[in-house]
This record gives sequence, structure tokens and C-alpha cells, in this order.
Amino acid sequence: MTSTPRPGGTGSLARRTVSRVGYGTAQLPRLAEDRAAAVALVRRAVELGVDHIDTAQFYGFGFANEVLREALRGGDEVLVVSKVGADPHPGGRLPLRLAQRPEELRASVEDNLRSLGVEQVPVVNLRRTDTGPGGRVEGNQVVDLDDQLAVLTALRDEGKIGGIGLSSVSPEILRRALPAGIVCVQNAYSLVSREDEEVLRLCVAEDIAWVPYFPLGGAVPGLPKVTDEPAVLAAAESLGCTPSQLGLAWLLRRSPNVLLIPGTADPTHLEANLAAGAIDLDDETLAALDAVPSRSMRVSP
Repeated sequence: MTSTPRPGGTGSLARRTVSRVGYGTAQLPRLAEDRAAAVALVRRAVELGVDHIDTAQFYGFGFANEVLREALRGGDEVLVVSKVGADPHPGGRLPLRLAQRPEELRASVEDNLRSLGVEQVPVVNLRRTDTGPGGRVEGNQVVDLDDQLAVLTALRDEGKIGGIGLSSVSPEILRRALPAGIVCVQNAYSLVSREDEEVLRLCVAEDIAWVPYFPLGGAVPGLPKVTDEPAVLAAAESLGCTPSQLGLAWLLRRSPNVLLIPGTADPTHLEANLAAGAIDLDDETLAALDAVPSRSMRVSP
């Protein structure tokens, strides 16, 4: 790992130095019928310098975590980040259900430990629904933040998790959570949807990693897409890169605390995502991209 350049250079997460361009396993279950290919894809990411991988127990009903358990080796020194707040829901209208209650958060952490085959998950993100696309909590899933942080802090004290992160949170929720020692925030954020600038600024001020999901916008119907923007298409053609690569490169230039976790099930696409970290954006290109209007991601898919 030390001889391989980290894609996008280096950033910081949970007091660890990591590659600014990592890998997200959300699309890995597309290879559920070819487990060897899934393992090989993760191995390829590590070979290319990735040492920051994002996952969740509900990705493929545990498939993504099981692949990581098989693919990662002791000497890889990869920081694995998982998330809780939802559980797999086979047979449901959606493949997952919210699991926000303290006992559910603890059970989800235990599930991650078992499927990953580790004694500690280095970072666990609490996935809330305060902001971003998707529905909102209701009924017995409406849980006070303090109760959620209490169980995650206890799990950290027990050594079962290393650091606590947050996902889909508002500025107010992040401010309330700061005393718990938040190490990262994952919110929906991209060139075409920059509503959470206030959260980003707060993360910069508090030295918290900013890890945007939906980094290219429209991952679900009805959301704006970075790759549809004329300014993006023109700049990509001028620079000789793809529109997707340009959208990722813009995020890296947006703020020094940005870490990316683009996901894919294709080795060629993986290499293209990692190569985005080497794209240089001049001031004129940045100005053109910054002028792209921001649209809302706060809609239900």
C-alpha cells in the first residue's frame, strides 16, 4: 500500500490518513451471481491504492460485507466504514426498512461485526432521514438523536466501533451531535445539488470528513444529474475525460475535507472513478461548473 499512490491524494478520516477517492460497495450486489468477480473487484480497488471502503449490512442482504470479509487481508490496512439505521427487508416493497431504535442500532452493529468477521468496525455512520431524498421516519421509528448517540457511544466504549459518523442530517442535528465526537458526515451532495453548504462549512470548521453520497446526482428517478449538464459535457470534452469523472473531480476541488466513495460493479468503471482524482481543473473551468444551478434533492423517489 505504501508504494501505491492514493487515488485523489490523501485525506483524513477518524484520525487516519486515507485515499480521497475510495470505493462504495452499494453496487457490489450486482455481482451476487459471480462472487469471485466481486472479490476480484475489491482486490483491484486495493491494488490501485484504495484504503477507504464504504459498506452496509443491508447492501445485498449482507453480500457486500461478506465479499469484503473474503477480499480484504490483514496487511491491506483498509479503513472500512459501515452504516446503521436501516436493515435488510427481503420481500418488502423496498429491500430495506428503517431501523432507528437504539436496540435496532445495536443489533445492526452486531450484524456488521459478524458479516465482516471483525471485532471492531472502524467507523459506523448513523443513517437518519432529516434531509436528502427518500421518506421520513414515522411511528415508533421516530427516535430522539440523544438516545441514538447514547447507544453508539456505548458501543464505542465497548470497542465494537471505532468512530461515529452521521448521514442525511441537517445542520441542527450535526451541531447537537458534535459532543459525541463525529468523524464524518454523509449527505446527498453534488455539483447539481448543493443545498447542504451549511453542513459542509460546519464540517470544515470541526475537522469532520465530508463524504457525499449520490455524488453525480440522479441515482433515483426525478433527481438532477451531473452528466446532463451542458457545462459539464463541454468541460469534459475539453479536458478529455468523462462527465462522471468531471463531476467527481469537482467535488474533490470543492473542499479539502471531501472524501469520495463512488460505487461500481465494473472494473473499467472502477479505474475511471479512481482516475478522476488526477484531473486538474483550471479556474475558468471551475467558474463554469460553479455557475451550474443547484436543485433540490429533497424529494421522495
